[in-house]
Amino acid sequence: MNGSHAVLIPQATIRPMRVLVVEDEKKLADLLARGLREEGHAADVAGRGEEALWMARAVPYDAIVLDVMLPGLDGFATCRALREADVWSPVLMLTARDAVENRIEGLDSGADDYLVKPFSFAELAARLRALDRRPKPGATELRSDALALDLIRRTATARGERLDLTPTEFSLRAALLRERGAPISRRALLSEVWGYEFDPGTNVVDVHVNRLRRKLEDRGLSDVIRTVRGSGYAAG
Repeated sequence: MNGSHAVLIPQATIRPMRVLVVEDEKKLADLLARGLREEGHAADVAGRGEEALWMARAVPYDAIVLDVMLPGLDGFATCRALREADVWSPVLMLTARDAVENRIEGLDSGADDYLVKPFSFAELAARLRALDRRPKPGATELRSDALALDLIRRTATARGERLDLTPTEFSLRAALLRERGAPISRRALLSEVWGYEFDPGTNVVDVHVNRLRRKLEDRGLSDVIRTVRGSGYAAG
């Protein structure tokens, strides 16, 4: 892990996570665990793949940081064993191997992301936050304080009562909820909700956000979509 300038993240965008660090190099493992704890996360450490397996089966970790070069069961085999044991915590794999075939092997073994050593802690922390924002495998619902989205039936309820949303409004609200309060840009919304890989130069995002806001406000749900100047929109 190389040195880097501190990156300040607005506290509201950070959700405390429980992370398992699987690394046999004690100094690096301790540095990672300390850094995660300083960001407000809980961090456990395992030095071997076999140890990581029983720990991950016993504790529902929000993320697992997994080194490839481990004694005994290596990182690839550990990741495959985790998935075979129905452990679906997101896995961020660490390795000194930067060849494409090594990265492919890591992803094919069930890892969600791949980080090559040396790396900055700021990048590792950002990748963990990104993994945490993804829908969890098997997730069927997204929920805020008073609004729930059923991802299977694609229905919405507000305070337990059905809320009629158009397919676009449903997708827009789901995209905002997945970010857990972090801002998402208009360009990212255009890509995720409308499938545009370019900005067509329209105000379609703003129009639909305003319609969705009015529909939610009619149900007494105010401040559920925030405008973040210069960044886009965020779930309130």
